[in-house]
Amino acid sequence: MRGAKSAKWVAIAAVVALSVTACGGGSDKGDDGGNDKGAVNPKGIVTFESGEPQNPLQPANTMESYGSDVITSIFDTLVDYEPGSGKITYTNAESITTKDSKVWTVKLKSGWKFHNGEAVTSKSYVDAWNWAANIANNQTNASWFSDIEGYADVHPEKGKAKKDAMSGLKVVDDSTFTITLSAPLAYFEYKLAYNVFAPLPSGFFKDPKGYGEKPVGNGPYEFVKWDHKKSIEVKTYAGYKGPNKPKNGGVLFKNYTGPDASYADLLSDKVDVIRQVPATSLANYKSDLGDRAVDQDYSAVQSIVPAFYTKQWKNIDNRVLQGLSMAIDRKTITDTVLQKTRTPATGWVAQGVLGFKAGAAGDVTTYNPAEAKKLIKAGGGVPGNKISIQFNADGGHGEWVEAVCGSIRKATGVECTGDSKADFQTDLKARDAHEVKSMYRGGWVLDYPFNGNFLRDLYGTGVAGNTSGYSNKAFDKLVKEADAAPTIEKSAELYQQAEKSLVDDMPSIPLWYYKVNSGYSNNVQNVKFNQAGDPILNEIEVKK
Repeated sequence: MRGAKSAKWVAIAAVVALSVTACGGGSDKGDDGGNDKGAVNPKGIVTFESGEPQNPLQPANTMESYGSDVITSIFDTLVDYEPGSGKITYTNAESITTKDSKVWTVKLKSGWKFHNGEAVTSKSYVDAWNWAANIANNQTNASWFSDIEGYADVHPEKGKAKKDAMSGLKVVDDSTFTITLSAPLAYFEYKLAYNVFAPLPSGFFKDPKGYGEKPVGNGPYEFVKWDHKKSIEVKTYAGYKGPNKPKNGGVLFKNYTGPDASYADLLSDKVDVIRQVPATSLANYKSDLGDRAVDQDYSAVQSIVPAFYTKQWKNIDNRVLQGLSMAIDRKTITDTVLQKTRTPATGWVAQGVLGFKAGAAGDVTTYNPAEAKKLIKAGGGVPGNKISIQFNADGGHGEWVEAVCGSIRKATGVECTGDSKADFQTDLKARDAHEVKSMYRGGWVLDYPFNGNFLRDLYGTGVAGNTSGYSNKAFDKLVKEADAAPTIEKSAELYQQAEKSLVDDMPSIPLWYYKVNSGYSNNVQNVKFNQAGDPILNEIEVKK
């Protein structure tokens, strides 16, 4: 079973128990996800509701749901992990060993090939990582390689790269390479599950742009075609040597303008699996779909993020943001607008990962209109006495944004409006270009099951996931201390302290933990969702 391996910005307003079994409404079946087992067509194509990826299909250039799902189908990384237990499992790696958490030795499984027939070797990984980290190649996720010794030489804070390769990566032979980190990192092996650490074939480096349009990977599916803003098609790779062999003939990632349209198609069996039931149908989808309805927790958290580079939020008194947080009636909104399909958040780390601790944010996530007014006033007030929340209209966020704004207005008198962008791609581009006017909707799903992923990789200074301009030296220091811990357990404990410190600075306002509220058509069976909230595409069977 393919685990959760692509952390990313979440497109849909959907979310977080560790079970991967899809639970249908009223289903009393076993661990088959409530599916009716029948004859299958191993060459059948699964149609999955999707959208246009933000960037070319390059593993290190993808940090959002639509692109990540495609990348995950085409590329395998060294490791994966078991949903629920978090236990590391080996995919393309035969073994990964270390004596000091600083020098790691990777041995690859034999016989693996890219979809063009080229062998996957140690050089395939080392060259891919060096290229992705190099500042000249402008990869969104370059900062993920910052733990490796020599990263600063290929990706300096200012200017051009001083070298073409990181000193910490060494090819020993075709099936062995070593990774030397700048400092010990007990949980580094977990990070290797993320798509950014995928290998690349030699032809990629001669034509990165072309390969971004027509990727060649080493995973269970191979690329067929990309009809921009319409669909992406992949087919089962016959030569795949890994543990995620597909039970179908391929996947069609079909673009939709919003969840209402995809849900209508699901009801008429025109699409097989959708990401999320629209808010307008949450009350009825279980009766609509019966055993084909999915209601499952997953490891992601929704928030509102101030654009700290704007005049409004630059050098803002943290009490203003604490007050805005306490003006949001999370329980009423999740109970009514979201039909109890979310759980109010009490911190910045999603449920279901190592180091999660309920109540990390203290009182600031508790609805208290009187205290909200008091804090905002004490902090000097909201500049302009008005905020806006940017969101993508194709993700079904409009209803809850309106509800959050209504709660803030009622509790504090601060004017609040939604700032709708046509689609997720437009929303992300505005964030990356620092064009957000006030605040934006943030939704983050795990890259690996560890609390540091929701802290360091989102609020650390200069990291890829930090698009708000937030920076705090004290928080960065706590992160550094957590990363230097001798064990994963101690690191998680120190990250809990780092999370608690965010109350004093409010890099974002946590709202609620996600759930998968989805469903599948009459044409498929064995539909399960992983800890990242994604359908396990290779497990889906198409009925005859």
